[in-house]
Amino acid sequence: MFVGALTDLGVAPSVFEWELSKITLEDHHLHFERQERKGIAGVKFGVHAGAVHIHPEHEHHEDLDHEHDHDHGDHHHHGHHEHADTGAQAGSSAGHAHSGPELVPTGAIHSTYRDMVELIDKSDLSDFVKNHSLGVFRRLAVAEARIHGSSIDDVHFHEVGALDSIVDVVLACVGIESLGVAEIHFSQLVDGHGSIHCAHGEYPIPSPATIEILTGLPLSQIAVPFELITPTGAALVAEFQTSVGMFPAIRPIKTGYGLGSRDLAERANVLRAILGEKVVFPAPERLIEIEATIDDMTPELLGAAIEKIREAGAVEAFFSSVQMKKSRPGILLTALCRPDHSVEVQEIILRHTSTFGVRYREVDRLALDRTFVSVITSYGPLAIKLGMLRGEVIQVAPEFEDCRKAAEKAGIPIKTVQDAAFQAYYETVHGSPLAAQ
Repeated sequence: MFVGALTDLGVAPSVFEWELSKITLEDHHLHFERQERKGIAGVKFGVHAGAVHIHPEHEHHEDLDHEHDHDHGDHHHHGHHEHADTGAQAGSSAGHAHSGPELVPTGAIHSTYRDMVELIDKSDLSDFVKNHSLGVFRRLAVAEARIHGSSIDDVHFHEVGALDSIVDVVLACVGIESLGVAEIHFSQLVDGHGSIHCAHGEYPIPSPATIEILTGLPLSQIAVPFELITPTGAALVAEFQTSVGMFPAIRPIKTGYGLGSRDLAERANVLRAILGEKVVFPAPERLIEIEATIDDMTPELLGAAIEKIREAGAVEAFFSSVQMKKSRPGILLTALCRPDHSVEVQEIILRHTSTFGVRYREVDRLALDRTFVSVITSYGPLAIKLGMLRGEVIQVAPEFEDCRKAAEKAGIPIKTVQDAAFQAYYETVHGSPLAAQ
């Protein structure tokens, strides 16, 4: 289901086939088929042993009531929402494909963690795919070792040693690398209820390995009498999660659905993956506010002092009128600076003003993200400063010095040049004059 969802997002089956050819596996073939679950269309991915696949009429439902003879139960998982923060995407592709990598005898099973490490280390897969595939298998091995009281090298994988699960894990890593995402966020993890039958008897859902792997992550159950999160699915979540829980702030670009085999009565058996751009909220900046009151300096000296303060690294410096002791009118000098400039700014104030002391405290400042663009006007190119909040332009300001120089050259008022700069910006961005805002 994970691979199906990534395919529906745009990772081409040919990409999966090519990368899988870099690892030595038994003879097999892959299937990427568009199907529906409760009216939701997506990609049903599957891998089958053997070079040729026969298509019986009941093919897509043949495993619905199958009991799995391993520790983990059904390898189909669903219910997670994957949110990937990136603007990269490719055209959606889903079809029918066959893969024929370097072969080992049919039926050869890589059943121990040591086998997995050797198989993946000897492959020509990328470092990203190798590292994360081994990370997933290690999480599974550590969980099994804790449950059975053995070392991880002695763990025998009943599920993940099978061909389909090796392919599932490796191709999940391949698809994530192909999309080039920076973060992956999973929604609240929910499993079904009841029990699963395996080689060691009957276990309640969630399985012991699933609980072990998801230690520290939020997990709940819903009234669906099937296993919805397998250890392999849990290990993929644990390996790649940036967070688990609330939907993050993103701008969705594309949605993909990976389909499971079982038709559930209560819900569509699909795994939804959303590719999107992360919405970044501006973070407050910690500054130091420094103040001094002055009543015995001339304006000329005060002007010279505030220039020194700005040169020392103050991001803001200004005067305010205040009433001082004995009802004298005075000046409040305020400077804002970053913590690493605080000592220098305080010393400048003490040396270049008549005050006998300063006050200072930490304050937070929230500033818009800023960028500059250039517009062409009849007075020449002019710079425009843009203020952005969460990626949205909410302030537009022509650079004053550019406008002043252009106005002097043309012999016109500065405001006329500023109006021309605004007009050129809005016509360029919106294709309409400023009056149409």
